[in-house]
Amino acid sequence: MPLSLSTPLSESSVRALSLNEQVLLSGVIFTARDAVHKYLASDGDLDGLEYLRGGILYHCGPVIVRGADGSWQVTAAGPTTSIREEPYMATLIEKLSLRAIIGKGGMGAKTLSACQRFGCVYLHAVGGAAQVLAMAVKAVPRVEFLDDFGFPEALWTLTVEDFPAVVSMDANGHSLHQQIRAASQARLAEI
Repeated sequence: MPLSLSTPLSESSVRALSLNEQVLLSGVIFTARDAVHKYLASDGDLDGLEYLRGGILYHCGPVIVRGADGSWQVTAAGPTTSIREEPYMATLIEKLSLRAIIGKGGMGAKTLSACQRFGCVYLHAVGGAAQVLAMAVKAVPRVEFLDDFGFPEALWTLTVEDFPAVVSMDANGHSLHQQIRAASQARLAEI
């Protein structure tokens, strides 16, 4: 049975999560792709972005349209490949005290080390289920950098309810991705 978690996440609740644990997130998450990662990890101005501290970054370029009432409506919110953000992620985990990253495909050793040092987890969201994941998005209260970076690269604030994910890198130095890679290499050597 999945564990229900509400944002903001505490460091202790994040450190208690285990590999393969299924979670349902409710609260606020933030989308971020290449442009936002590069900006935030460099000397980008964080004035007005304090709300990101202790938050959750979702590697996602959502498909968002304006509703008839003028509000933003998310029609697709699938994860993008996370390893592209490896050059920036450890810096952002430390700089923003991030508690979770959501994406697909896993991340590298620098991110895993930062997760352990600063109390963060990597959560795997199911790729190919963008419309299903969009159903968990209940509101879009804010967007930053829309004019600068465009729709998929903007920093979107999403209010979610029961957003499903699986812990694949924990805050204790364990990586499901590394375990699977090692087991696959061992099996290949046997063959």
